Amino acid sequence: MNLPEEFTRRMKLLLEPEDFKAFIESYSDDKSYGLRINPLKIESQETLPFFLSPVPWAKEGFYAVPEEKPGRHALHEAGAYYIQEPSAMAVAALLAEPKALNVRQIFLNNDNKNTPDDNATIFTEGTPPKVCDLCAAPGGKSTQIAGMLGNKGLLVSNEIFPQRAKILSQNIERLGVPNAVVCNETPENMAKFFPCFFDKIVVDAPCSGEGMFRKDETAIKEWTPENVTLCAERQKSILAEAEKMLKPGGVLVYSTCTFAPAEDEEILLWFLRTYPDFHVEDYHDILSLDISDGNPDFISDEMKPLSDNEIQSIHGSLRLWPHKVRGEGHFAVRLKKQDREPPIQKKKKKSSGKNILSKSERKQFIDFISKFVSETNDYEDKRYEYFGDELYMVPEQMPELKGIKLVRAGLHIATKKKNRFEPAHAFAKYLKPDDVKQYYECSLEEAEKYLHGDVLQTSDERLSTSKGFILVCYNGLSLGWGKITNGTIKNHYPKGLRINY
Repeated sequence: MNLPEEFTRRMKLLLEPEDFKAFIESYSDDKSYGLRINPLKIESQETLPFFLSPVPWAKEGFYAVPEEKPGRHALHEAGAYYIQEPSAMAVAALLAEPKALNVRQIFLNNDNKNTPDDNATIFTEGTPPKVCDLCAAPGGKSTQIAGMLGNKGLLVSNEIFPQRAKILSQNIERLGVPNAVVCNETPENMAKFFPCFFDKIVVDAPCSGEGMFRKDETAIKEWTPENVTLCAERQKSILAEAEKMLKPGGVLVYSTCTFAPAEDEEILLWFLRTYPDFHVEDYHDILSLDISDGNPDFISDEMKPLSDNEIQSIHGSLRLWPHKVRGEGHFAVRLKKQDREPPIQKKKKKSSGKNILSKSERKQFIDFISKFVSETNDYEDKRYEYFGDELYMVPEQMPELKGIKLVRAGLHIATKKKNRFEPAHAFAKYLKPDDVKQYYECSLEEAEKYLHGDVLQTSDERLSTSKGFILVCYNGLSLGWGKITNGTIKNHYPKGLRINY
């Protein structure tokens, strides 16, 4: 691998000789590959047909074998897991509260058996939080946060680039997340719309991508010292907007996938000096793991001298090195905002009323879903809004949606067609077999046919007289809708998502 000369020169100056040798040699190793189970869908990795070993800093995370191709399996399309580089899983893990059961204890006490309740309690206490993933595509951190929230609270995931925002939205849909809103905005517009609003924010900032060199050769070709400087300036501007969005007492996690001190320790130092009402909460207290700290010696002379408190703060940040852990490389730090009386904000309305279901439409919708959903009580008091003919179940904590560019306004639940509704694919991904009156459990072969767009035939006597919408499932997980008549299931899997196995 031909690493940039100036990058290699800088790393040689930063690292001790033995460390530098091991660091360079790590680029000859295979890239790290992992998956993170989705606690909204499955309780344990034991239900997956792959060879997996635990990632120490994320209780839902596991190293996987790429030759087994978990990304091409029907369980992937069913939302059972998310393919994610292992070191990236540390970022969302830093949102957990220090006094919560720590990651290592969970592994030891539960023999790696994960449950949705564990994920919810490790993350939330009292009122479910409002969380923002400000630079969210393609969705690894957002879907990890969603699993930690356990269908509670509000997740706002933002991506500035429209095509990447679409991919982000698709991944949130695939994993069956009901309480996420996807925005396609600049950080500046997000800060104007959500002033002093969020309890927790993740800024996994656009960076020079040095931690991606082993994974993506394009990152090597695009790297320049000038780009490191440009990225650092962009990171400052994004953090400045994130600070405006965070409530007093809130938590901000900043991360990059680069090794450049100008984008890591020096950004942290700049932030603490610019915003003195923040302090670092040591990553050891959150993860209960001793990996690698941020290094005060990496700070350039222009920013020195450092106070004792600044040195301690930098040591509280986390560095994942490819020669020390099974991961490509990451920097992350958890920052806590001082708790004080928040500034008075003009309270946003929940909705203008313009796009809400009328009383008659709400009754029509409930009557419609009662034909295939087992229990309608959970849907009667929800907040619904139209976007064109598309009906969304909007998270209750979300303010009025006017004035912000949206890709997904919550759970896409139905499409209105003339005088009837048709259930949305996202609604199917949210539902479980027990939630519906009729479902069909596929074999793996049938699941692959369904995902390809084929019609299914069933000889199941239980379904011999069934008609209407049916939830097509594999391994107890929903794949999407079908429409059954006389044992024939017409395929309703979206054409744009169909796969050739």
